Amino acid sequence: MTPTSTIIKYAFIAATSMSVALTNAEPLPSPPEISAKAWVLMSYGSGQIIASNNETAPLAPASLTKIMTSYVVGHELQAGHIANDDIVIISENAWGKKFPGSSKMFLNVGDEVSVDDLNRGVIISSGNDATVALAEHVAGHQSAFIEMMNNHAERLEMFDSYFTNPHGLDADEQFTTAYDIALLTRAFIHDLPDTYGLFKEKSFTFGKIKQGNRNALLWDSTLNVDGVKTGYTSKAGYSLVSSAEQNDQRLIAVVMGADSTQIRTSESKKLLTWGFRFFQDLTPKFNNKELAPVRVWYGSPSNVTVELGEGGVITVPRRQRKALEHKVYYSHDLEAPIEKGTMVGKVEWYLNEELLTEQPIITAETVNKAPWYKNMIDVVWRPIGQWFDSQDWSPEPTKTE
Repeated sequence: MTPTSTIIKYAFIAATSMSVALTNAEPLPSPPEISAKAWVLMSYGSGQIIASNNETAPLAPASLTKIMTSYVVGHELQAGHIANDDIVIISENAWGKKFPGSSKMFLNVGDEVSVDDLNRGVIISSGNDATVALAEHVAGHQSAFIEMMNNHAERLEMFDSYFTNPHGLDADEQFTTAYDIALLTRAFIHDLPDTYGLFKEKSFTFGKIKQGNRNALLWDSTLNVDGVKTGYTSKAGYSLVSSAEQNDQRLIAVVMGADSTQIRTSESKKLLTWGFRFFQDLTPKFNNKELAPVRVWYGSPSNVTVELGEGGVITVPRRQRKALEHKVYYSHDLEAPIEKGTMVGKVEWYLNEELLTEQPIITAETVNKAPWYKNMIDVVWRPIGQWFDSQDWSPEPTKTE
């Protein structure tokens, strides 16, 4: 999940190609009709969007904002900046009566509440008051916490999202997209598995008040749903982010702007069921020639080992997986220093001659600049190599068994 550095000059030389003939493959059934303003179905393993509609449309996030709030809190816990047993004294800003007619934890001014309870109050009870209490504890005041939220959004490449409060109540200039929420959810599951475990808890009791988790799919025995979050405001409509795991495959569904709680639940179930039925995650195997070490001019070492980004997982239609083709490309003329995780090539995957997805080839180690006296050979041979590259030559693709 760590973002890879991208080479700006995309000059790739084809290395190999593999093709498997398509024989009487069944056509892939269309995705279900989803009654919502926007929706996305994403594979957790590959990060690929399997199906979507209006996925980049800016919408009011409602309580889906709390996924980011909990993500920030989880990172602060993980870093040791706060602890679950920290005691938070509830301020007037976090007073439950400040949030009439909305979900809350029923906090009172002066209450002494642990971070652990507040976190559950946000995730399970969707408490708007609890979000403010946590924001003040983490950052001193809400404005600083909101800045942290937006910094994380930028780091996760949620380019179409902006937060102005930690709870998601309707506010001017606050927006997100179904795609961005899927990105955030994927990062949450990967980065903070311990905190993510709270999303499957079905109820939480605080101050003798028991509140149930509003994600109805947690009670659905036909799916192994273990999260994530509901949301509703008059501006946003009814939304649900759900994630489920089946046969070592995890899917993330985002449904935003449905007309009722029942619809957001049924439409999310449609997406997850369809995705598990017709798609699968694969980790293709490559030979040593396809993922061979790459030459680095003036480098120590002079050849760098490579690997696939995102764990090498791709998501493909189950009934057409034998029709997959792939091509491997490498960048040429790399010069040290190069950091670990730098993109130095890519694998393109095709299905029925259409590009399905791309995987980055990244360096598996750091390459430092070698001392000048070890680079004399490179000084001589690099101009020759650049001349050959300028001839726009590429080898014929070879079939891989």
